[in-house]
Amino acid sequence: MENSLKVLMLIFFYSIIPTFSNQNTLAPNQFIQHHETLVSAGGTFEAGFFNFGDPQRQYFGIWYKSISPRTIVWVANRNTPVQNSTGLLKLNDQGTLVILDGSKRIIWFSNSSRKMVKPVVVLLLDSGNLVVKDANSNNENEDLLWESFDYPGNTFLAGMKLKSNLVTGPYKYLTSWRSPEDPAEGEYSYRIDTHGFPQLVTAKGATFLSRAGSWNGFLFTGVSWQRMHKFLNFSVVFTDKEIAYQYETMNSSIITKMVLDPDGKSQRTLWLDSEHIWEIIIARPADQCDYYSLCGINSNCNVDNFPICECLEGFMPKFQTKWDSSVWSDGCVRKTHLNCLHGDGFLKYINMKLPDTSSSWFDKSMSLEECKTVCLKNCSCTAYANLDIRYGGSGCLLWFDNIVDMRIHPDQGQDIYIRL
Repeated sequence: MENSLKVLMLIFFYSIIPTFSNQNTLAPNQFIQHHETLVSAGGTFEAGFFNFGDPQRQYFGIWYKSISPRTIVWVANRNTPVQNSTGLLKLNDQGTLVILDGSKRIIWFSNSSRKMVKPVVVLLLDSGNLVVKDANSNNENEDLLWESFDYPGNTFLAGMKLKSNLVTGPYKYLTSWRSPEDPAEGEYSYRIDTHGFPQLVTAKGATFLSRAGSWNGFLFTGVSWQRMHKFLNFSVVFTDKEIAYQYETMNSSIITKMVLDPDGKSQRTLWLDSEHIWEIIIARPADQCDYYSLCGINSNCNVDNFPICECLEGFMPKFQTKWDSSVWSDGCVRKTHLNCLHGDGFLKYINMKLPDTSSSWFDKSMSLEECKTVCLKNCSCTAYANLDIRYGGSGCLLWFDNIVDMRIHPDQGQDIYIRL
């Protein structure tokens, strides 16, 4: 009898111990405290409270469960740490995630524009996406009321979208941390610039630091895309209402991420499990020519030349003395003005990273010859190229006035035709 009573007491004791570290769901009015975590179904990601050595500054974040040292990929309360070690994350009965401090003051809450359904549940998916969804739905990626992928931090994961709603906004893009141990929003952003033909840029405020370039059907024109296409699939959805950029891995064994550093550098890394390291696949800026408009307007940058900056054919330095002193920021001007309607032609440049497209015009259906004709009819049109380089090339991309931020491509670039 005594042994039976002990067994019953043990069963009762263990039934009231929180077991969140062994689950991947959170129901309404359940919560997670310090030292408790959510784990994705396949054990890829883990979510919980953490700190950077100061237990009085707690963050709720997501990290890879089996990778050491801990690699944080998302932080909920990045701008407002819990100022003690008694914070908790709770799903309230309205379906909102909230972070409370020890005084039960709300530090952070999820913001959903969708109408709540009941019942709801919180899931940490194996993609690293933390979601609030309809508990009765069998598809974990559907009927989402809220998802962390809609609020990117400094890390771009497979399946996440950098997107711009062209009707209502706001844009979804990466923002750097302030420092390696301060996840608050920093100075730099990694985003799709929607002026003219969309292009991927890294910016400090409104100032471009570097450009990955415009979409060419495979990837962005300034990226060495051939190697990455061996293990990643990239896509851009481009409509009159939205632009969305994402990538997927070829198989689930590939672990990769893109991170925007506090100094504005972006790095794509690949986890090598055999060596237990993150290998850098590509980093931007990769060299001097990656810095935005290093050589000024109407110029070309080539890291294999000395000096690395040269004026385009038919152009000369605006200020020759400064140019000779390697001060290239003023760029180049035409030797001979365009005749506009009579006598103008085009010089073909091959293997190029295409120039800044923020002031460009485009048409998805035109042929290259039609593109040339349209450019010649506009006196301010200075260059043209194919919009998409797949299947022999298609579409039309036009530039006006000055050519900005063009370089020799380090891998496989595009053809562009400069007006002379």
